[in-house]
Amino acid sequence: MIPANLTSTWVNHLWQSTIVVGVAWLLALALRRNQARVRYWVWMAASVKFLLPFALLIGAGEWLRSLMATPVAATPEVAAVMEQIAQPFPQAQPLDLAGQAVAAHRVEVLPLLLLAIWACGALIVVARWAWGWLRMRAAMHAASPLDLAAEVPVLATSALLEPGIFGIFRPVLLLPEGILHRLTPSQLDAIIAHEMCHVRRRDNLTFAAHMIVEALFWFFPPAWWIGARLIEERERACDEAVLQAGGKAEVYAEGILNVCKMYVESPLECAAGVSGSDLKKRIVRIMAEQVTRKLTLGRKVLLGVAGVLAVVVPLALGLTTAAQRSAQSDDAGNLHKFEVASIRPNHSGAVVGHTGAAGLGGAPMDRYIDTNITIKQLICWAFAGKGLPIPSDQVSGGPGWINSERYDINAKLDDSQVAALAKLSPTDRIVQIRLMVRLLLADRFGLVVKNTTATRPVYALVIAKGGSKLQETVPGSLSPIKDEGHPIQARFFPGDIRGHGIPISYLARSLSQLGGLGRPVLDETGLKGKYDIDLKWTADLPGMIPGPSSSAETAPPVTSGPSIFTAIQEQLGLKLKSTKGPVENLVIVHIEKPSEN
Repeated sequence: MIPANLTSTWVNHLWQSTIVVGVAWLLALALRRNQARVRYWVWMAASVKFLLPFALLIGAGEWLRSLMATPVAATPEVAAVMEQIAQPFPQAQPLDLAGQAVAAHRVEVLPLLLLAIWACGALIVVARWAWGWLRMRAAMHAASPLDLAAEVPVLATSALLEPGIFGIFRPVLLLPEGILHRLTPSQLDAIIAHEMCHVRRRDNLTFAAHMIVEALFWFFPPAWWIGARLIEERERACDEAVLQAGGKAEVYAEGILNVCKMYVESPLECAAGVSGSDLKKRIVRIMAEQVTRKLTLGRKVLLGVAGVLAVVVPLALGLTTAAQRSAQSDDAGNLHKFEVASIRPNHSGAVVGHTGAAGLGGAPMDRYIDTNITIKQLICWAFAGKGLPIPSDQVSGGPGWINSERYDINAKLDDSQVAALAKLSPTDRIVQIRLMVRLLLADRFGLVVKNTTATRPVYALVIAKGGSKLQETVPGSLSPIKDEGHPIQARFFPGDIRGHGIPISYLARSLSQLGGLGRPVLDETGLKGKYDIDLKWTADLPGMIPGPSSSAETAPPVTSGPSIFTAIQEQLGLKLKSTKGPVENLVIVHIEKPSEN
């Protein structure tokens, strides 16, 4: 089975490589009046980035942090920003990995199809290069030695190929037969000097490395664009070397033109020849004898800073994210799995269930308890993060029994987990318990999920014409809402939503879950503050399963009052507008019934 996070890994790698290509282009632009060999190595560094994922350096940063006696302090905001820039495309849920063995028998057609297309493209690219290499090799074997002064053996071939260097570790200079009669001695010397420059620069070796990049990333245009820049700059670099060594511009330019008129270009990019790049521009530059500038101190510093950042940024990302995860792990007391968990079917026939955990919702501090809950409700609760459960219509897939069969779950936490949870706020405590429930679902139910986004009918929560009637919460104040005479923070039930210091995004999630609307509700009010909410309407739903942060264990739905649409407008000054929008969905890839215990 293809790993579920393979796509996001590749996309993140391409994103990072594209950023490096953009930086290389800016550097090349800044160095356009400097020597071509400098720009060549800038582009070569961008090429090598395709073969060296930042993930390796991020992993190195995490490893370095593990060796530090005094770990770096992690700033969550900085770590989050750095991770968003370096890896903007989210990985698959960790739960996918936990259930990977269960889902190993499932074969997804699309990833296999994409893999087959990539393999075919890579084979075509390699086959084209192999054909060119075979032609050059045949020409070399049929060639005869020439007695010319050069740094490598010189061979004369009957093929109408331009002069070129063939071979990477034992290169030879191939000259077409009769070239001694078609070029003047001065022109031939200039052409040979050009080819010897390719030998000294190891151009065949470096471009062969880039050919690997082109074969692996044949579908990605920047990889081929870098190849064109490398050919352009290597030829310019050799042109500059010939002229700086004392070659006459007119003689050299005429020699190149004569070669291009009489012979064909090498069929292999890593067999460096005389042609390449834009011939007209090359001749103009040669004849103009443009003087290239040496790198100034400022430009050397610019290149040095760019190189250091390319290494330091992913290392720093590894250090900060590892520190953040370590801090979270320290605060959470290494929360992973429940010490023991009992799962039994509930055949009571009741329609109301309850969830409590770690001292919340009536549960003991060392317990996570579900009573009369369906597995779909449990999934909606476990993947909700800090908010209300995910609306059930945003969870798809799975067999029918996840909606119809109900279970009682009683899980015990060990002493270290209880001590760690006691240090957390109620909200953070629920987040950690939810993570543990995800692992329980993966372990006992073989749950495998994936996230998708789709455009579908939704309700947009907007400000009504008369304006908002919401009262912003005063920091530090007690809740003005009373439940049997006692101030409460929040109460969420069908037909009754009350809360103190509630963000509007949280209200929208509550309406999606409890409003009986049949559609998700998206917050489009633009309101960023926290508000005191008191909203009542007629609910047609049976009692829901309140989370452990609720003030009451169960509550009947409100059966009298205005409709939800009227209540929202009259009581809050907001409005539900029917529209379409992007909705995140949780897809159940695999799940199976647990064994009783």
